[in-house]
Amino acid sequence: MFPLQLPASRPHTRATLVTVVGAAIAVVGVLSSCSSKEASTAPPSFAKPPASASPEGTRCVAPPHPPGEDPGPLRDSPTGSGRASSGVADGRLPDGVEPFDDRYPALTRLDPALLGALREAARAAGRDDVTIHVNSGWRSSAYQRRLLDEADSTYGGGDDAARWVAGVGTSPHVSGDAVDVGDAGATTWLSEHGAAYGLCQVYANEPWHYELRPHASSRGCPAMYLDPTHDPRMQQ
Repeated sequence: MFPLQLPASRPHTRATLVTVVGAAIAVVGVLSSCSSKEASTAPPSFAKPPASASPEGTRCVAPPHPPGEDPGPLRDSPTGSGRASSGVADGRLPDGVEPFDDRYPALTRLDPALLGALREAARAAGRDDVTIHVNSGWRSSAYQRRLLDEADSTYGGGDDAARWVAGVGTSPHVSGDAVDVGDAGATTWLSEHGAAYGLCQVYANEPWHYELRPHASSRGCPAMYLDPTHDPRMQQ
């Protein structure tokens, strides 16, 4: 390829060309920022909700409480040496926690029947070379309130926020009756085998959210709600 020759009679052409090229690069960067931001904020360990389940006008916004997401320090978290605690006492979990770990209130404060079913399912999944991780279980009221505040800020409140985070008084996480599991392999395994252990996906837009339905082993799981706003429990 021959080098580009700029006529000597047009001394500003080279500067103009550099400016145009720089502007083009900037435009490409702006156009790609949305998709790159979404990719960076959406953990690969869980299935994203279908586009139809997301509120209109919320492009480039991941669900406000994907499994394992840390919403930041809680106001009522105990502190030490001037630094906020990790929030473990409020029900937060680090990555990679399995159902058998008794160090975390997020697990030990679950309903015992739910925890027992989850552990039984995890043992069976392990025999199929699938590891079930718990990304969220029991949550304190303060933790749930913080997640709801974050959802209100992200989606503008109302039903748009309620599609992803329940109120403190209605959340099955606060009562210890729900777990969020991962990764995608675990949710796939539970979607196929969870009913045998009484574990059912409750919301179509949250493939990670499971609750105990004791009769599911003989009757199968009940039909899922589209999202929490269709759950009568959330209207109390």
